[in-house]
Amino acid sequence: MGMYEPFQQLSGWENTFNTITSTNNNNQTSSTVHEVDAATAEADVNNKGNYTSLYNNSAEAEPSSNNDQDEVQINDKTKRRLAQNREAARKSRLRKKAHVQQLEESRLKLSQLEQELVRARQQGLCVTSDASYLGPAGTMNTGIAAFEMEYKHWLEEHSKRVSEIRTALGAHISDIELKMLVDVCLNHYANLFRMKADAAKADVLFLISGMWRTSTERFFQWIGGFRPSELLNVVMPHIEPLTDQQLLAVRNLQQSSQQAEEALSQGLDKLQQGLVENIAVVESLNHGGAQMALAMENLQSLEGFVNQADHLRKQSLQQMSKILTTRQAARGLLALGEYFHRLRALSSLWAARPRERN
Repeated sequence: MGMYEPFQQLSGWENTFNTITSTNNNNQTSSTVHEVDAATAEADVNNKGNYTSLYNNSAEAEPSSNNDQDEVQINDKTKRRLAQNREAARKSRLRKKAHVQQLEESRLKLSQLEQELVRARQQGLCVTSDASYLGPAGTMNTGIAAFEMEYKHWLEEHSKRVSEIRTALGAHISDIELKMLVDVCLNHYANLFRMKADAAKADVLFLISGMWRTSTERFFQWIGGFRPSELLNVVMPHIEPLTDQQLLAVRNLQQSSQQAEEALSQGLDKLQQGLVENIAVVESLNHGGAQMALAMENLQSLEGFVNQADHLRKQSLQQMSKILTTRQAARGLLALGEYFHRLRALSSLWAARPRERN
C-alpha cells in the first residue's frame, strides 16, 4: 500500500496542478474576456462619441449654410429693391425736368402771346398765313386773332418736338427717355385741339374754312383738320414691321376711324342741306326771321362737328401710340410731322412758282 502512496501523492499533485492550471487559465480567460469586452465597450463609446460629434457638427453646419443662403437672398432682394428705387427716382427726375421745361416754355409763350395780342389790338387787324382776317364791319375778332398767334407758336414748337424725336432716334437713347418725348408730342397735339375748340366758339366758320392753314393743307382738309384714316396711311410705311396682333389692331382702328368719318360727313351733308332749305324759303331779310334764326342754329351746331372730328383725331393718335412700341410710335410721329411740314413747303413752292405773263 505504501508503494501506491507516491503515485497517489503525485496523482494528487497532478490533480492539484491541473486544478491550479485550470483555475489560472479560467482566470486568465476571464480576464482576457473582460479586457476585450472593456475595450469593445470603450471603442463603442468612442465611436458613439465620434458619431455624436460628427452629427452635432453637421447639425451645426446646416443652420450655418441655411443662414448664409438666407443672407444671400436678403442681399439680392435689397440690391434689386435699391436698383428699382434708383430707376424710379431717375424716371421721376426726368419727368420733373420735362414738366418744368414745359411750364417754362408755356410761360414764355403766354407772355409773348399777350404782347402780340396787345400789338394786334392796337393795329386793328391780324394777318394770317394767306390773308388778313377781319370781323363784321372791319372789326377784329380777338378770339380768332389769339388763335392765329397761338397756332403760329404751336407750329414753331411742333417743329422743335419733331426735331427732338428725330435726334433721339438717331442717338439710340433709352425707351424711357424716348417715351417721354412721345408723350410730350402727343400732348402738343392735344393742345392744338384745345386751341381749336376755343377758336370754334369764337368763329366756327373761320376755323372750318381753314383760313389759318396754307392752301395745300386746305386742299386735304376734312372738318377743320386731317382725316384720321389718312394719318394711318401716312405713318404705316414708317412703323413696319408689325406683329400679327399689331397689324390686326391697326386695321381695326383704321376701319373704325373710316366709319366715324363717314358718319360725321353724312351729318355735315344733312346740315348743309338743311341750311340750303332754310335759306331758300326766305323771301326777304325782313320777313324771314324764323328761317334765318333756324339757319343760325344750324351754323352753331357746326362747333359740335369740329369738336367731334378733333376728338376722333386725338383718339386715333392715342390708340395708335398704345398699339405700337415706343420706337414705332416715335417713328410714326416723326413721319407725321415731316408730312405736314412737306405740305406747308409745297404750298410755299406753289405760291412762288413762276407765272406766265400774257
